[in-house]
Amino acid sequence: MPARSTRASQPSHAYELFILMLTVLSLAIMVALLLPLSPATTELLLVYDNLICAVFLLDFLTNLRRASPKREYLIGRQGWLDLLGSIPSLGVFELSGLLRLARLSRLARITRLLRTKNRRELLHDVLSHRSEYATFITVVAAFVVLIVASVLVLHFESTAPDANITTGGGALWWGVVTITTVGYGDTYPITLGGRLTGLLVMLAGVGIIGSLAGILSSLLVSPASTQEEGADGEPSASSRSVQQELVDIREELAALRRLVAGSGSDSPNRDQGAGQ
Repeated sequence: MPARSTRASQPSHAYELFILMLTVLSLAIMVALLLPLSPATTELLLVYDNLICAVFLLDFLTNLRRASPKREYLIGRQGWLDLLGSIPSLGVFELSGLLRLARLSRLARITRLLRTKNRRELLHDVLSHRSEYATFITVVAAFVVLIVASVLVLHFESTAPDANITTGGGALWWGVVTITTVGYGDTYPITLGGRLTGLLVMLAGVGIIGSLAGILSSLLVSPASTQEEGADGEPSASSRSVQQELVDIREELAALRRLVAGSGSDSPNRDQGAGQ
C-alpha cells in the first residue's frame, strides 16, 4: 500500500506533454508562415503564433521562479533559448521569425525528459493523472481544430465574390463561435469547401465541448470521491461504518425471516393440539 501511494503522489508529466505539443504546433505554424500565403492568412497565423508565445512566456517565468539557483536554468538548462523563442513578433520585428528556431531547444529538452521514463512508467503516469492529461490534450485539440478550420475557411472564402469571411479576424471569430456550437450566424461560409470545413468543425466542437464538460464534472465530483477512500486507497472510517450498518440490517432481516418462518411452522401444531 505505501508503495502504491508513493507512485500515485509522483508529479505528473501532463504539463510537459502539453508544452511539447504546443512547441510542435508552433514549429508547424513557423513553416506555414514561410509559404506564399495571402496577407490575411499570414496575419491570422501570426495571431495564433503570438498566443502560443504568451503561453511560452508564462512557462519561462514559471520555470525561472521555481529554479534554484536560477542560473542553472538560464545557463545549464538553456533557459535563455526558451526566452528567445517566446518573444512575440507583433508585426514589428521582421526578423523575429529566426528567434522561433530557439524553440527547438525546448522541444529537445522535453523530449529528453520523457525519454527517461519507460513505457510502464508513462502508462502509470497517464492512468494516475488521466484528468490532467485529458484536460491538456482537449485544449490542444481545440486549438488545432480552431487553427486549421479558420485557415481553411479563409482560404476558401477569400476568393468568393459574395463572401463575408474575408479577413483573419472574421475567420477567427467564425471559428470560435462554430467550435463552441454557438453559431451566431453573423458570419457564415458560402463556398462548398467552407461549408464542409464548417461541418467538420461543428462535429469536432460537439466532442470537444462534451469532453470539457465531462472533465469539469469529474473535477467537481473528485473531492467527494476522495473522501470515500483513505490515503492508502482503503475505505475511510465513514465508509466502513456505513458498510457495517448495512451488514447489521441484513442480519436483522435474516433473523426476522427465521422468526416468521418458525412461527408459521408452529401454528399448525398448535391447531392440532387444540383439536385433540
